[in-house]
Amino acid sequence: METPPSDREQLRKTMIAARRQLSPAQVQEWSARIVERLLLQFSAPPGNCIAFCWPIHHEPDIRAALAAWQTQGATGALPVVTAPAQPLAFRPWTRDTLLEPDRYGIPTPVAGPWVQPDVLLLPLNAFDDAGFRLGYGGGFFDRTLATLTPRPLSIGIGFELNRVASIGPAAHDQPLDWICTEAGITRITRPA
Repeated sequence: METPPSDREQLRKTMIAARRQLSPAQVQEWSARIVERLLLQFSAPPGNCIAFCWPIHHEPDIRAALAAWQTQGATGALPVVTAPAQPLAFRPWTRDTLLEPDRYGIPTPVAGPWVQPDVLLLPLNAFDDAGFRLGYGGGFFDRTLATLTPRPLSIGIGFELNRVASIGPAAHDQPLDWICTEAGITRITRPA
């Protein structure tokens, strides 16, 4: 059953507030556990081009996983908002990439070729065991997953404190393939 938008907005605010209560040391510790789990599950890069999100609002920082996969030949990428209500575009990222805040204040590559990721590591403000996530409400990642062909492998990255029974997915919500938290990594299975 779909949750009304006002309830989803309240859930989003509650979950972001809970995460923001974490100390920087706790975020760092749990982020390190998430990186360990990612690298144990995907000792070889899970794709040739791996897009991730710059950590904001006490989100997990998984840049160490990207750096490890880059040493094995993978390309890292960051999303770029090119226009409201459109899918995201992506530019390559390394630790030396020049970044500037975008319209949302998120560090974003300002130059470079456009690339198409075959893996997306997505932040989770709230998530459920069915593989649905609640982001920041812009719908950018749902539009991106719905339009990229072939569809990238999608891995949700978050903290256990943001797990809920159900986000009340809407018709446009795209389910994830995996979810990784400090407590573990799980492949999402769907009925055939």
